[in-house]
Amino acid sequence: MINSLKNQQGSILAILLLFCSIFSSGIYAQDTPEWIAESNGYTEKLLDVIAKHSPESAARLGVEGLDHEITDLSEGFNERAVLDLNRVKEYLKTSLAETENELVRQDLLILIESTENNIEEINLEDTNLLPYYNATSMIYNGIRGLLEDRIPQERRLDALVRLKRYAGNEKGYTPLTILAREEMEREWNKNSDRIAPYRDEVERDLKTSIEYIKEIEGLFKKYEIKGFEKDYKKLVAQLENYHSYIKEEILPNTRTDFKLPLVIYSFNLKEYGVDMPIEELQRRAMVAFKELQTQLQVLGKLIATKNGYPSDDYRDVLRAMKKEQLDSANILTVYRKQIKEIEGIIKDRQLLTLPDREMTIRLASPAESAAAPAPFMSPPRLIGNTGEYGEFVLPLKATGGSDGTSLKIDDFTHLAASWPLTAHEGRPGHELQFTAMVERGVSQARVIFAANSVNIEGWALYAEEIIQPFLPIEGQFMTLWSRLVRSGRAFLDPGLNLGTITQEDARYILSQEIGLSEALVRSELERYQFRAPGQATSYFNGYLRLMELRAETELILGEKFDQHAFHDFVLGQGLLPPRLIKKAVLEEFIPSYN
Repeated sequence: MINSLKNQQGSILAILLLFCSIFSSGIYAQDTPEWIAESNGYTEKLLDVIAKHSPESAARLGVEGLDHEITDLSEGFNERAVLDLNRVKEYLKTSLAETENELVRQDLLILIESTENNIEEINLEDTNLLPYYNATSMIYNGIRGLLEDRIPQERRLDALVRLKRYAGNEKGYTPLTILAREEMEREWNKNSDRIAPYRDEVERDLKTSIEYIKEIEGLFKKYEIKGFEKDYKKLVAQLENYHSYIKEEILPNTRTDFKLPLVIYSFNLKEYGVDMPIEELQRRAMVAFKELQTQLQVLGKLIATKNGYPSDDYRDVLRAMKKEQLDSANILTVYRKQIKEIEGIIKDRQLLTLPDREMTIRLASPAESAAAPAPFMSPPRLIGNTGEYGEFVLPLKATGGSDGTSLKIDDFTHLAASWPLTAHEGRPGHELQFTAMVERGVSQARVIFAANSVNIEGWALYAEEIIQPFLPIEGQFMTLWSRLVRSGRAFLDPGLNLGTITQEDARYILSQEIGLSEALVRSELERYQFRAPGQATSYFNGYLRLMELRAETELILGEKFDQHAFHDFVLGQGLLPPRLIKKAVLEEFIPSYN
């Protein structure tokens, strides 16, 4: 996480950017309980720090009055951030000692832990990593956060102010590219043992920068923001000079070994929410991988017989199904149909409560595909939300690898794959998880600062599990395949980063045993090596914890167990980590049946 954050906003507030770039939601429930109002008051103190040091992120979350502000990368910005974070940490600790409400105390502990993690992240980064900034991506994200359909036109106009400030065309502002370069030069000229960025990461950033630059112009034109041309032209020239500097001064000095220091990788795992020893997670994932291969073989034989495929090996069956690609012009129609089918299953089987509105899905732009070359949930604001919702975004190409090529993704564009992907990204997965918080109301601490990849991705993979028994056989096959991917991630990511698995072996498993397209093989390896080292373990970790909790709850309640009530209760807890969700189930949900 730390390395990937360098490409976005510097070295602070990692968890916010992770979920702003992958998926999120908003809170607009009308009747706010007293304890939530009290908790949100404490959360506001930490949000003030975010607003000061990462205003684009805070504005994306919904903090008002920041749409025209940009991150200040001037000398000493990390030290200023640590000073403010320490101040708010002491305030929160004092408040904890004075607060009696147990739910508020729980939220205060969440806020304190998040603050301490951000301080630890900055210190680890300063000690171990030389700074590197993907300035083009930073600027794109700042502009894109204001120029989208869910943002009112009056707010979109502030994108022009941000553009001017990024380019240094407003009094008191230095071009962001200059500040980023000066920070790198200051730190790189110091004598230290810190490691440089990974070469493939820098090369990929240089190759994909053109997509960001083009889309910035396209966004201003799409939303008819007048008068941007002069500032945009200046910004493009600045970025071209910056890229030349990166090519000439940074790229030749990058490292060729992607592995991070162990202390950094271990911190990444903690920040993503991994709550079991990594060796245990790897062992359990490898066992699950073999079991899933056996289950795939059973279904593969049935599918091959049904469709007359020449081979019943599950790998060949997967290849055969992938050949039946959906027309790109009609793919959204197919996915929308699958959404309706799955909603029907949820209602008929009484799995959980559905929202009374349609889900949104769209195709990814080239720049979005470059930033996230896999399906994802695009966030609306988290604070002050009045009814905006997330969007299920589907990329069709993996844009610009380190070699500059763009590859077609065929893994999600055939009919059978649409079943588990819709369940994962849509309903009952990510979209429904966040919709439940939007419509029921959850404290900001539990949505923003408790959030990590384990509790979010764990629910989405679990969502595939509860839908699987009711799908056609091809959908069941692809749901098992989807879990095969996630179990593979849970031992490949740490294996690569701890040096127990070679890149060649990882590539073989991804391409031959799992059957990913070359586009997704490349994307997966980039994920493990530099885009988000450690994050890939979170899916299987979170899935295991939810399955364990459900099994324990069913055993305790026996015939009283109601999966509809269980799922609604879990969704109502917000984005608490597994240990706190388990505590709530054992202390609140189960006793409610006595």
